[in-house]
Amino acid sequence: MTLDLPKTTDDILTEDVHLVQSFADLNALKQDGARTAIVGAEGTMVTDSEGNELIDGIGGLWCVNVGHKRREIIEAINQQLETLDFYSTFYSFTHPTAAALAAKLAELAPGSLNKVHFGNSGSVANDSAVRILHHYYKRLGQPQKRKVLSRHGAYHGSTHLAIAMTTPEYSDGWHKAEGIVHHLRKPHYWREGDGMTEAEFTDALLDDMKSEIESLGAENIACFIGEPIMGAGGVIVPPEGYHARVADLCRDYEIKVISDEVVTAFGRLGHFFASKDVFGFQPDIITTAKGLTSGYQPLSATILSDEIHEVISGPGAMFLHGMTYSGHPAASAAGLANIALMERDQIPQTARTTGKLFETTLKGLGDLDIVGEVRGSHFMIGIEFVKDKVSKEIFDPSLNIGLKVAQKCQEKGLIARPLGHILILSPTLILSPEQIATIGAILRESITEVMAEL
Repeated sequence: MTLDLPKTTDDILTEDVHLVQSFADLNALKQDGARTAIVGAEGTMVTDSEGNELIDGIGGLWCVNVGHKRREIIEAINQQLETLDFYSTFYSFTHPTAAALAAKLAELAPGSLNKVHFGNSGSVANDSAVRILHHYYKRLGQPQKRKVLSRHGAYHGSTHLAIAMTTPEYSDGWHKAEGIVHHLRKPHYWREGDGMTEAEFTDALLDDMKSEIESLGAENIACFIGEPIMGAGGVIVPPEGYHARVADLCRDYEIKVISDEVVTAFGRLGHFFASKDVFGFQPDIITTAKGLTSGYQPLSATILSDEIHEVISGPGAMFLHGMTYSGHPAASAAGLANIALMERDQIPQTARTTGKLFETTLKGLGDLDIVGEVRGSHFMIGIEFVKDKVSKEIFDPSLNIGLKVAQKCQEKGLIARPLGHILILSPTLILSPEQIATIGAILRESITEVMAEL
């Protein structure tokens, strides 16, 4: 059966008015309908409905790590659907594909993170982590340990609890789970350092955290959740040694550490998981999604330590949590094929070299007058635009400076993600050196043109 889909740009955008798009100005879309219809993709490129080929500079949305249209993953999904299209992992039921993927993730994850609960999004993975820890502490006779420490600048998802763990700017005008989450200082040295050395700033961050713990009472705090590198909060890399010190402080106060690797896992920073290999700390839980299947199927994982699992699986424990599609056969098949492809082609190892080239190329844009900071690591980069480099004053938000640059980029063949006065690049991990040079040239030309117009 062939699906009857709209084909022309006009037809697509006419039907698209029925779609409520995510993280969009819905009123603006209603007024001018400025949308891009993507109709095809292969490798590092996507094609829009006008036939323009564009470099996918955002990897779908942080996620198409191995590139588009990889036959290995497509065929694995098709083969799985021919064998077992769907059965849940509820109650006492399981199936081979979810079991095999859980075993593979346990092999790849650091330390004793050997137990895997599947969901279908990063938001669900993070919600699951906190809900499981609430259950864990209740089983230990400490039901009051419910509070969560997060950070300003964080992004942990869009469900009711996940958005509460996200930086408050993303929940402005919306309700969220009140009273559970407390936000610590943003670990952004360039913006928040206030004349301190980086070491002094790190000390200040830890002092702030310790003060918050003692104010709330460690006996009331379940966990700290943090991204190794903040993604949608502006691609913020904490100071060197920060994560290890945070983990040590949490351990001193008997607070669990959740590492949100929804973005940083599966090769984006050159390793399958970045917590221990890149940042030198061992979390109690890792959450992941996006690159787990390279976006070919919706799937997330909440990976638990043996110690946590031992408590929640003890006598008299009912695990009253899960989703219909947890461990979906086709999604699990996509995850297994994606990981196998990454291992075969050594994509994480290659990304250690090409990702550094990408990082160096984009950091070279720092000589432009409106580029205040280029930050991030490997294939995860943010460019912050400023009106004045010395004062770090940003442009009037009404100028939509990031959007202006993104529009110029798209005209020249590159998709980049605007975020206010910041531009984010999170491409596929299979870019060639030549493509990296092209991206750098497009960005330089686009920023220069916007500067001239300003």
